[in-house]
Amino acid sequence: MTYKKRLTYLLSLIAVLVLAYIGSFVFSHDRSNARSASYVWLDSRSAGRISKIVINDEYELVKRNNEWFVNYNNNEYPVRGVRVDDFLRILTTRAAWPVRSSSAAHFGLDEGANRVTIYGEYSVLLDLLLGDDDLMGREMYFRKVGLNEVRSGDRSIRGYVTGSVTSWYNLRLIPESENGGIGAASVQRLTVYNEGTTQVFTRSNRRWDVSGITVENPDMNSIESYINFIINAEGEDFIDPAEVPYIDLDYSRIDLELGDGRIITIRMSGPNLVNKRFAQVSGSRFIYQIPLWVTVRLFRDAFSFEMQ
Repeated sequence: MTYKKRLTYLLSLIAVLVLAYIGSFVFSHDRSNARSASYVWLDSRSAGRISKIVINDEYELVKRNNEWFVNYNNNEYPVRGVRVDDFLRILTTRAAWPVRSSSAAHFGLDEGANRVTIYGEYSVLLDLLLGDDDLMGREMYFRKVGLNEVRSGDRSIRGYVTGSVTSWYNLRLIPESENGGIGAASVQRLTVYNEGTTQVFTRSNRRWDVSGITVENPDMNSIESYINFIINAEGEDFIDPAEVPYIDLDYSRIDLELGDGRIITIRMSGPNLVNKRFAQVSGSRFIYQIPLWVTVRLFRDAFSFEMQ
């Protein structure tokens, strides 16, 4: 090999080694950044020990006998457990939460920031401040109370913390329907009393027999859909218990007779001045406010069950 060829070979080899060294540094730096960005706010093993979640010192979610309730304005209402699970999943899932600063200034993370405090039985598990959105509006800033380290990440958590307290309420008239505990297949007879009329739908194998109203050609799909709507119906808010003595709940009634022998009764008031009605379900102490559109679908005329 001539001197010129040997020199060219050596220079090429040096260039390859330099590029390999630079590449290993870059990738190592990227891996290091990825490791520092991967973070979890609350160990998932701690989730089972959570007893209370305080939102902005305005209201609290309390866990009792594996069910969640909201304490708000000295009243307690049931909570949608699936919403709490989704909220906690954000905080207990390891994800990209990169460090943005070692100073909490200028990120909206001062004492006026939104705050979530999660308690175990004997201690605080997480005390977290939520700050401003980033410039792109894709992430927001977070820091733990007492620490200056600022991280950014999933801004979907804002909806849980800044939304109305009613967004946590389980407003289903029949809460069991939320997890599929009761469906149309559970119902053997439905009786609807409203404004002097009585409609009765009785299961007969795969069909429904209709009495009390005249339906020449019953539409089985319409009846099944109607029963499913009643089972899954929701109110729009709870009524303050102090108002309960002034509400007459004997204007209308819906009875659901189930295959296991239970009877679920929904008692309802007449419409008030703004066409709202109020309802109470047997076995529950809560009074629900029902909007007009739900009332219209709860009480239907005979024609709506005719095959079209």
